[in-house]
Amino acid sequence: MTKVSSALGRWGETLAAQHLVANGMVLLDRNWRSATGEIDIIARDGDTLVFCEVKTRRGNAFGDPAEAVVGPKEQRLRALAGQWLARSGLRAREVRFDVVKIVINGRSGPDIDHVRGAF
Repeated sequence: MTKVSSALGRWGETLAAQHLVANGMVLLDRNWRSATGEIDIIARDGDTLVFCEVKTRRGNAFGDPAEAVVGPKEQRLRALAGQWLARSGLRAREVRFDVVKIVINGRSGPDIDHVRGAF
């Protein structure tokens, strides 16, 4: 990952976190890492524990940002969620996997789309 794309990703994650909080979610963790990967945002939405992947793009030229969260990426995030739960000791009635898509569209500012239960 280049410095530019890394900075874009960090900016997108900050924007996503602000969006989630503004919509009533409580942030529990950000950029949680283990030896096998990273979870961008972990939050609580009422009684539901939410593991959230953030995808930020400069446009849709390479497809919808959520299309990058499929197959092996999905499986890795589920495994990481299990690791986080085991380490945190938290219990939840429900667990959900969301994707926050951020697309920069010129002067109108970024478009933010929060896909609940994306996988």
